[in-house]
Amino acid sequence: MAEIRNPKLLVTRGAVACPPSAFGLRRSDFCPGRSPRAFTLIEMLLAVAICAIVLVAINGVFATAVRLRDKTSETIEDALPVNRALDIMRRDLKATVGPGGFLAGDFKCGAQAMGATMGLSGEAGSAGLDFFTSTAAISDRVPWGDIQEVFYELKAPADRNEAGMDLVRCINRNLLATTTQTPEIQWLMGNVQTLQFDCYDGTQWRNTWDTSTGDTNLPMAVRIRIQLVAKQAEGAGNLQPLETVVPLVSQTRTDPTTGATP
Repeated sequence: MAEIRNPKLLVTRGAVACPPSAFGLRRSDFCPGRSPRAFTLIEMLLAVAICAIVLVAINGVFATAVRLRDKTSETIEDALPVNRALDIMRRDLKATVGPGGFLAGDFKCGAQAMGATMGLSGEAGSAGLDFFTSTAAISDRVPWGDIQEVFYELKAPADRNEAGMDLVRCINRNLLATTTQTPEIQWLMGNVQTLQFDCYDGTQWRNTWDTSTGDTNLPMAVRIRIQLVAKQAEGAGNLQPLETVVPLVSQTRTDPTTGATP
């Protein structure tokens, strides 16, 4: 077979040679004598294996991120009522000294604060904290001032199937009433196992305090300790109690003539 030379197409015996394109690429699509090169089976298997490994890694990272998001959301939701309750208790305790530096009223902690003046029973079996504070909001619609009696205690939850007790804030604003008043009960948080108040007298912490008897002054600080009910996944021994210390600042007035405290 004689060779036919053509500047555009070069044909040899048993084969067809394609000239390079303008960009240096082989135009095998226009060469009827050669078929384009395809992927081999081994290359396809390697590509599928690599894609599977990448997808498994991405799935693991995504699943971990979803679990972390759910756990973070649950922790934030559980912490919101706790932080709110502690903020309210700090605000009430810091306002035990009314405007002008005078004591707003009696301060009772422990066995002395059983809520008898407010008609409460103390269902948790432990005493709470009963004191007067100047945190009441003055309104034109009610005849009360800014001084109110506040009592903190644990009560059984409305749903008996729930674990723990409910921490409630009981408020009495009618301080001049001659009969026992029904307090306004404000729910603060649930899932509480124990609630403990301690008063600091300058040298030690005491679990009882009563300004209507022997303790004529306010304690220097009040320690609040709340033990929550542990979940099954956490374990009872791993859950630490929530604790905060609220300092109480009071002014001591002296007689300028004698230098004695009135």
